[in-house]
Amino acid sequence: MKNKEFKMLQLFAAETGTTVSADLAPAISVDFTSRIAQNIVELQELLGITDLIPMSAGTDIKIYKWTVDELAAQVGEAENIGLTHVKRELADTITLDLDKYRRNTSAESIQKVGRDIAINQSDEKLVQKVQKGIKGSLYTVLKAGTGTATGANLQKVLANLWAKLQGYYEDEDVTPVYFVNQQDVADYLGTAQITMQTAFGFTYIENFLGLGTAIISPQVTAKKPIATAKENLRGAYVPMSGDVAQTFGLIADTTGLVGMTHSTKTGNATVDTLLVSCVKFFPEFQDGVFVGTISGE
Repeated sequence: MKNKEFKMLQLFAAETGTTVSADLAPAISVDFTSRIAQNIVELQELLGITDLIPMSAGTDIKIYKWTVDELAAQVGEAENIGLTHVKRELADTITLDLDKYRRNTSAESIQKVGRDIAINQSDEKLVQKVQKGIKGSLYTVLKAGTGTATGANLQKVLANLWAKLQGYYEDEDVTPVYFVNQQDVADYLGTAQITMQTAFGFTYIENFLGLGTAIISPQVTAKKPIATAKENLRGAYVPMSGDVAQTFGLIADTTGLVGMTHSTKTGNATVDTLLVSCVKFFPEFQDGVFVGTISGE
């Protein structure tokens, strides 16, 4: 009886060397997670962030600002010295919630255009959207900066922003970084030849106008360039490991920044793509971020 059952199993078993879904899904997932993680690391390096801090999902990140009153007037000998009030207060809170994304591919789609377009290239578009979301969250908190500066054109505004940074970080050796709308750069430069580079979908110019790195993006409001010090920028992430990763079979590279998995659903002949991440970039101090205004006067 046992020999008969064994022969039946042999009859219906996959032929040796057959490629099955378990062989394909991990390879695709690892490829994508490695590419996403590499792009995030490039952004981290561009922003000058030394380390991304691993934190648990649900952790609240506190962003503060300093308030220092005017210095008290000087007094004579033996007179009471007036107080100068210094206060650190909460400016914003970022909660590290898991970002979950899913797409589904039908067997008919794979049959019609092939696996590469139906799954791989479509997943690439999903990844680009996720990366845009990570960048967007950074711009949201930068736009809330409480420092200000004005100028008639881009060069004057950036120069004034540089001056504000030098004043704020007077006793520190810092590296300025600017975030500028592409139209403002185009209006100022005209036909000037400049060298641009890219990282994580960012276009940037090193030593722009001799003031520091300028990151060019349409997510920055036109005529509202932003400046801060690279040393004021921080990054945190929820490692894609532990119970969540094990439960859903998420695959991550060595950085653990992004978890991804592909699974076949035989009930409706589809392939599921699941991407989970939580990466946040933010300024440590809101008043260390200065938002400029191009007045055009």
